[in-house]
Amino acid sequence: MKTNRLFTLSLIVGAVALLAGCNRTEPTSATSSAGAPGGKPIIALVVKTLNNPFFIDMQKGAEEAAKRLGVTLVVQAADREIDVERQMQIIENLIERKIAVLCITPSGSREIVPVIVKANKAGIPVVIVDTRADERALAAAGGKIATFIGSDNYDGGKLAGAFVAEKLGGKGNIAVLEGIPGHETGDARLRGFRESVAKFPGLKIVASQPANWERDQGFNVFQNILQSNPTVTALFACNDLMALGATEAIAAAGKTGKIVVVGFDAQPEARAAITKGTMAATVAQFATRMGSTAVENAVKLLAGEKIADFTPVPIELVK
Repeated sequence: MKTNRLFTLSLIVGAVALLAGCNRTEPTSATSSAGAPGGKPIIALVVKTLNNPFFIDMQKGAEEAAKRLGVTLVVQAADREIDVERQMQIIENLIERKIAVLCITPSGSREIVPVIVKANKAGIPVVIVDTRADERALAAAGGKIATFIGSDNYDGGKLAGAFVAEKLGGKGNIAVLEGIPGHETGDARLRGFRESVAKFPGLKIVASQPANWERDQGFNVFQNILQSNPTVTALFACNDLMALGATEAIAAAGKTGKIVVVGFDAQPEARAAITKGTMAATVAQFATRMGSTAVENAVKLLAGEKIADFTPVPIELVK
């Protein structure tokens, strides 16, 4: 009987402990809801993916600034740049955590609008980095952002187009590897590139297809383009990963050195490819600076300081 009573008593104690654990709540003060252990506010940076060196560099810049300024930084991303739904889920979870400031590199310029509105309603300032949110959709939804930090992708596309025109002497057939259709970053780069090329009647864009920012798709799509357009003499890829994939397709076709390849982002591997001669140029836009500037602006917002609506990050052609 004694053993049974002890067993019953242990069950009761365990049940009480379990109930206490299930009903435990987080502190609800303004400081604790937007802060981390030690009282530091939490700034979140949500990028498109961390499988791309560009966004890894952005993370490094953000981490350096967070350490220097004494804030806690959380960096999260989907596995793939095209996974818009996963990025939305990540952001919604961060809003539920009541972070202090939300910095986003949108995977979808229009798709991001509903979570921006949710952050607004939760009183969380939103900083957009690298890729703009769709301004019309944002205005229609009544959403607002604190600032945009990024390069002028249109000007970057123009730089790439002018370089290709010079390298080809104003004559030749060009292929283009696009990013994600409808994506503001890629669209702006394409628009700038096409406007530059259009100034030269001897230049013709014979193929322009999406490769969704990914290296393997850059290889596959450009391999198909080469088969149907063997006279291509230049390629503009809207990012370096697609450009690097295309160089592999060019090598497989035995055409290394015969096609001018221009990328975008100036990743270390792209710079090495330029030195090697498998790429001709790339457009640099300084992802590390974007990350650090995002955190710096977030800290200013927390301090109640006014910040500019747009903070430009310079671009340059690397060749």
